[in-house]
Formats: sequence, C-alpha cells, structure tokens
Amino acid sequence: MRLDKALLIFKKDFIEITRNKEVLLPMLILPVIFAFLLPAMSVISPESVNTGTEDQAMVENILNNLPPNIKTELSAYTAYEKTIYIMLVYFFTPFFLIIPIMSSSVIASDSFAGEKERNTLEALLATPLTDSELLLGKILVSFIPGMGVTFFGALLYIGTVDYLTFDIFGKYILPTGPWVIMLLVLAPVISLLGVGVSVIVSSRVKGFREAQQLSAILVIPVLALLFGQASGLLMLGSIVMIELAAVIAVIDILVFRVGTRLFQRENILASSR
Repeated sequence: MRLDKALLIFKKDFIEITRNKEVLLPMLILPVIFAFLLPAMSVISPESVNTGTEDQAMVENILNNLPPNIKTELSAYTAYEKTIYIMLVYFFTPFFLIIPIMSSSVIASDSFAGEKERNTLEALLATPLTDSELLLGKILVSFIPGMGVTFFGALLYIGTVDYLTFDIFGKYILPTGPWVIMLLVLAPVISLLGVGVSVIVSSRVKGFREAQQLSAILVIPVLALLFGQASGLLMLGSIVMIELAAVIAVIDILVFRVGTRLFQRENILASSR
C-alpha cells in the first residue's frame, strides 16, 4: 500500500467536500452552536442556566464528583458562579465529542453513497488502486477535516468562555487538563470509530441520506456520557477519558478489520445497482 496513492483519493474527495453544501454546512453549523451560542447564553442570560431545582440537582451531582482541589477552589464562589463554572467546564464537555462523530460521519457517509448518487463510483473503483489504498484515502478525507472542525470548535469555545468569564472569575478557566485529553486523545479515537462505521455503511447502502441517518446512531453513546455526567453516575475526568479512549481504540481496530474484509469492489458495485 502506497500513501501517495491514497492521498490522491484524499485530494479528490476534499475538493468535492468544499463544493458540496449538503456536506459542508452541517460541519460548520455544529461548532458555531456548541462553541459560541451555548456559552454565550449561559453567561449572558443567567436564567438560561439556573432555571429550577432540576438544574440545581444536576450541578450538585457534578460538584459532588469533582476532585477535592476543584471543590476547594469552587467553595469560594457564589452559587451562580459555581453553576456557570460547572456548566461551561464540565457539563458541555461531551458536546465536543459529538462534533468529531457528526463531522466525520457526514463526510464518510458521502464517501461511497455520494459517489453512487453522482454516478462516479464505477470510474473510481476502476482506478489502478488497491482496495487498501482506496479505503485509506476515504478514511483520511473523513478523519482529517472532521478533527479540523473539532479543533476549530474547541478553540472557538475556549476563546468565548474565557472572554465572557474573565471578569467573573478573574482568570481564564479553560483549557483544563481533562479538556486537553479530550481533544487530543478521546476525540480522535471517537472520530475514527465514526469514520469506520460510516464508511462501511456508506459502501453498503444506495444513497447519502440513508448512510447519514444510519451513521447518526453513533451519537447515542455520547449522549449517554452526557446524561451519565449530569446524573452523577460518571465524571469525565482525565483517567476516565483515557480509559474510554483505550476501549474505543480497541473497538476501532475491530471495526477497521471488519471493514477491510467487507470492502470488496464487486459487492460495492452490486449494492449500487
């Protein structure tokens, strides 16, 4: 397998992504919603954060699971400041695991299903590339832009949070250690999982929308992390995220092994007819 040949597929698909609004817009809208609107509403409109006993119970659940040094630091803050801190630093964290899944899955869903709809699949599969080179090119064009959007969204979120909260806390509250681990360790393996599953699905179905809908199921485990943290059953600290990343990395390997075995040009062509 030659990387330069896989990069030919990457370049071709990347150009098509930048021209396809149906693929490009969801990737750009997600970071704006998660990275700007949520923190802005939380800080500028206090009532949107502290709306009742259920929200306070959620904050208390997260607060009780924080490390002792963070609890000590937060003890000097008012109830409102604690709520702001916990929402922005902890509660919204899992949303940034949705971005790599959704972004990478949208592109991966278009990888083969989109080729089928554009009637360019047969010409692609007829190229003098090995199956592994073709598959690697499709993986790269999904993973690299997806992680690029994730880092862009995270930087936008960190900048927005620090700008809006500096006067409240007298310091920049992001990024923290767990945030760095989430972005550099957990998000990439989750993105690869989304890419692997989506490429397999995309190669088997007939259209982009069908592939995208099936790949969206991958968001459910991330939402489970969100609700687990809100309920106090789970705290996404550094150790927990490293352990999760290790488990997901093993799943990634299994998914790509299955994908490599299932990736047969004859079957892909047959499913497109």
